[in-house]
Amino acid sequence: MSRSTAKKSRKVTLGLLQHACTPDPRENLRTCLEAADQAGRDGAQIICTQELFRSQYFCQAEKHEYFKLAERIPGPSVEAFQKVARRHKAVVIASLFEKRAEGLYHNTAVVIDADGSFLGIYRKMHIPDDPLYYEKFYFTPGDTGFRVWNTRYGRLGVLVCWDQWYPEGARLTALQGAEILFYPTAIGWHPSEKAEYGPNQHGAWEIIQRSHAVANGCYVAAVNRIGTETPEGGDGIQFWGQSFVAGTSGQILGKASVDRPENLMVEVDLEKVDVTRTHWPFLRDRRIDAYGDLTRRYVD
Repeated sequence: MSRSTAKKSRKVTLGLLQHACTPDPRENLRTCLEAADQAGRDGAQIICTQELFRSQYFCQAEKHEYFKLAERIPGPSVEAFQKVARRHKAVVIASLFEKRAEGLYHNTAVVIDADGSFLGIYRKMHIPDDPLYYEKFYFTPGDTGFRVWNTRYGRLGVLVCWDQWYPEGARLTALQGAEILFYPTAIGWHPSEKAEYGPNQHGAWEIIQRSHAVANGCYVAAVNRIGTETPEGGDGIQFWGQSFVAGTSGQILGKASVDRPENLMVEVDLEKVDVTRTHWPFLRDRRIDAYGDLTRRYVD
């Protein structure tokens, strides 16, 4: 077969950066950049960080001092990852605490293309408020809507942590042509509850995201942190790691450990998105004429 007629491979290697975080933002940035460089050297073409990697998970308490952790976008972190992207010709997705303006903050993911160009941002749409997850104190709900970017290595959608529980977000992103959904994440157990609820909580987290892959015929990549963080004392949160990539039928293609820092490297074949969506034509058979009530809070 001649070069002019040869089919271009659509196999892409993902690099998910799983590690622990310390109280020092500069140390965390160095750790993440070193992990990104290693992933790039090992062949990762799309690199994704865990959620809010520059700090420990500060949302365990409501304190105004933690707003000092936020940064402008673009800013120093974006510039550092643009260098990584150019150096390794890799797409980079990074999760940051964004200071948009005085008194206006977001939980934001940035997308950088393989030539280092800044493609844009996604601001976390669903903001939780649960014990030790007091995010509504810090983050304004996103106003970007659900977005997809054309990158050198495919069409990517990015959502963040609590977004991963909502099939609507995954669907609306997939409907824009996303071939891979990335979910930077910071989620774990309350240690006192782990024995009773731990297996079910982790199982639900994994199942819901695998179901997004099935329902939308796309890949899903979830990136979580490790370690127990107690910035406010007490038991804190024990993050459960286990970053993973699910295939277009929901199968686990690769999973990281519970407690070790590692770059999870997984090759995916984007040609399988079309194959899966053709054989399981969920998008074809959707009854869009019957879904109007989805825009209502509750149907009485």
